[in-house]
Amino acid sequence: MVTLSEVARRARVTAATVSNVLRNREKVRPETAERVLQAIAELGYRPNLNARALAQGRSSTLALMLSNISNPFYPEFVLAAERAARKAGHFLMVCNTDDDAQIGRAYLNQIAGTFADGVLVMNTDIAMNELCISAMHNGPILLAMWEHPESPPVLPCVAVDFARAGALAAQHLLELGHRNIAMLIGDGCGGLQDARSEGFRTALREGGVNPARVAQLQVRDSIDSGYAACQQLLARHPGVSAIFATNDLLAIGAIQALVSMGRAVPDDVSVIGITDIQLAHQMRPALTTVAIQTDAVAELSIRSLIRLIDEPDQQPPMVLGPPPELVTRMSTGPRRQRARG
Repeated sequence: MVTLSEVARRARVTAATVSNVLRNREKVRPETAERVLQAIAELGYRPNLNARALAQGRSSTLALMLSNISNPFYPEFVLAAERAARKAGHFLMVCNTDDDAQIGRAYLNQIAGTFADGVLVMNTDIAMNELCISAMHNGPILLAMWEHPESPPVLPCVAVDFARAGALAAQHLLELGHRNIAMLIGDGCGGLQDARSEGFRTALREGGVNPARVAQLQVRDSIDSGYAACQQLLARHPGVSAIFATNDLLAIGAIQALVSMGRAVPDDVSVIGITDIQLAHQMRPALTTVAIQTDAVAELSIRSLIRLIDEPDQQPPMVLGPPPELVTRMSTGPRRQRARG
């Protein structure tokens, strides 16, 4: 393996100069930096990242801990986060807890403050007090996609106004004339998606619909759960003309169930979700949803984590992500007379 000292001898500079070129070549005279880079290319030198981390007291690596990589939302978030981290000169390590709090704790104990300079935590089963203890002893932790901006957590976070997302969904259905509405409320590793459902109920109430009369089911986040729950809802409440799901997976499952039951979407039943995963516009009928600007939130989360590492006193306790936006597609339409109810 080629060493840094060998590169220095080839370039006729000190080892410190080679290190400076690798870290920030703008600090080195252009002709010297060019000579070092040429030596690196000729010798095939690859920096020893572990040695660099020990020397600098940091690893240039960030960790992203998420609950279930099989959920299509998370790979989309990871792609945007990795792009932002790489642009900022960092590596991104992705840790999948597989909905297991014990795995999450092991990750925190092993990577925070050692392999990674900071950890970005998404929805997990790990209790808040455990995260706080880990942040105290192991290094910076920032929560991403916090759903309750009105109640900031103890740890720094990037929040999204999910109540607003639910309200936008309700307003859309009301404007289309729907009054007999059902709800599918997701209950995943991050807990019940109550901010979304509460925002939806509030907007219904303001629109003259009593939320207490809205049929609802609380189910696990998945397409299969949405499918089964929709069948159950329609068996109990055949007059429903619109279904609101607190995430796109449930909404997609509901559409599949409606099609299998011979119910036209949106002519018989309209369906709307929240998130705007890629599958939402790829399926047919394309899903109307409330986009939470996943790419922008991922980039903001990475920038906030880096700032927390570099300037812990300058990072605000909570950063609010961009507002949700309604994306109207083919799965919602005006309430028709032939819709039962």
